[in-house]
Amino acid sequence: MKFSLSLFFICCTFFVFSQSPIGVWKSVDDETGEEKSNVTIYEQNGKVFGKISKILLADPDVVCDQCPGDKKNQPIMGLVIIENLKKVDNYWKKGNILDPENGNVYGCSIWFEDGKPDELKVRGKHWTGFYRTQTWHRAK
Repeated sequence: MKFSLSLFFICCTFFVFSQSPIGVWKSVDDETGEEKSNVTIYEQNGKVFGKISKILLADPDVVCDQCPGDKKNQPIMGLVIIENLKKVDNYWKKGNILDPENGNVYGCSIWFEDGKPDELKVRGKHWTGFYRTQTWHRAK
């Protein structure tokens, strides 16, 4: 009985962990399908954030010359591009995502499709209602 109960809790812990966005994710270029960067997603003060932790396709010393506010001319490496996501049911939403290529900021939500804990759906939504969804893959 103790063994069965222990196995149950281990399986539940694995399931809960595998459905967390916390970790390193590979973003993918929409046009070429190539892996573009690694984004480290982390929790801070009950909200989820993401920062670029590795640049795969461009010069690692590139700066965000089109970014707004205090992010303007900051290195893209280490730049926080996902901010203030809140967990709502099986989604994390009501935050923002920055596109460092053009400096645009969009509303953001992230989630997992059923049975795919290594694929994170990342959606940026413009105030007009238009949106784009990418699939990021968990870095191994």
